[in-house]
Amino acid sequence: MSRILAVGSVAYDSVETPFGARKEILAGSATYFSLAASHFVPVAVVAAVGDDFKASDLDVLASRGVDLSGVQRLAGRTFRWAARYSDDLNDRTTLSTELGVFAEFKPSIAAAQRQSPYLFLGNIDPDLQRGVFEEMEPPRLVACDTMNFWIEGRRAALDLTLAVIDLLVINDAEARLLSGESNLASAARKILSMGPKALIVKRGEYGAAVFGSGFVFFVPALILEGVVDPTGAGDSFAGGLVGCLAALDRPGPEIRGKDGGWIEEAALRTAVGAGTVMASFTVQGFGVEGLLAASAEAIEKRQGDLARMAGWTPTRLPLRRQR
Repeated sequence: MSRILAVGSVAYDSVETPFGARKEILAGSATYFSLAASHFVPVAVVAAVGDDFKASDLDVLASRGVDLSGVQRLAGRTFRWAARYSDDLNDRTTLSTELGVFAEFKPSIAAAQRQSPYLFLGNIDPDLQRGVFEEMEPPRLVACDTMNFWIEGRRAALDLTLAVIDLLVINDAEARLLSGESNLASAARKILSMGPKALIVKRGEYGAAVFGSGFVFFVPALILEGVVDPTGAGDSFAGGLVGCLAALDRPGPEIRGKDGGWIEEAALRTAVGAGTVMASFTVQGFGVEGLLAASAEAIEKRQGDLARMAGWTPTRLPLRRQR
């Protein structure tokens, strides 16, 4: 049984940045998440691809120990997305979105996967997210991502999903849209009242803010050279975050999981740092290049660099060393 079950997209992206361009490279929220999380614990993916999806790209995921038994191959084209980034990489223009078989995606959870103690609900329709949750044995912890499309167009369904999750991972613009509050602290307080036990607000190159019951803290981003493509950084952040939490999996007093287990604030701080580190590798390559190149030693070094930047005592990450 995998430690984490992740539901999301496996896709092809075409990306243009000031530093180059790539056509139809392996991407998708579940892809980035699982490759990042697999550095910590075994991950199973539930997704859909078309009959045009390359077996060699599935082999990339399988080579990192990702369980692909929940990936459906359907007749039609794989989800594709194309975008162009501005010179400073902070703004992008979506050139095309082709949902393909993802438009008809209905997650199906195998019996063996329903007992996964950690569940990540990627950026899909809130009703589908909640449907996956309802198929599971009560997970120890449920983390969720969403976006403005669902916040604006499927709010009632999203509210029902927020009521059953533990961690919500969104960016600052999405937090303000979801809450209707312009101040981030006020936005966080309102979102926490909707059900999540903790809110992690991604702020790109400015790091991440974490809000919970009785605590607030900030994790800076690493200062990097050689940033070429920010695509997938948020999903890699979530993968590092949830993967590290699942590997630590120790009792503590702050965030209660669905089975009565707990994740402590100190573990959450370490895990947000791990997510920051995994995102830092993603932005230094196109697509999944950076995640695939990251070694356990390099990840540990960056975690140490981040700890020194933030003034923390360095914490050894619970990395898998199967490679």
